[in-house]
Amino acid sequence: MTDPPQYLSPTELKEWQRRLAEANKNNILCHCRACDREWVASTNETCTCGSTRVEHIACWQFPDG
Repeated sequence: MTDPPQYLSPTELKEWQRRLAEANKNNILCHCRACDREWVASTNETCTCGSTRVEHIACWQFPDG
């Protein structure tokens, strides 16, 4: 089987990966499994209700609009 075609040069791929890592670091959707509260943060936080049962999802996974 052949490798899929490369759309990005190695330099472009590294830059894309860097930007994705930056987006992950600064835009985290937090969802509390105890009280169902949702918020966006730049760190993995506990909920204001005191629960540590918080789901953390990188916001880049959601489409704009």
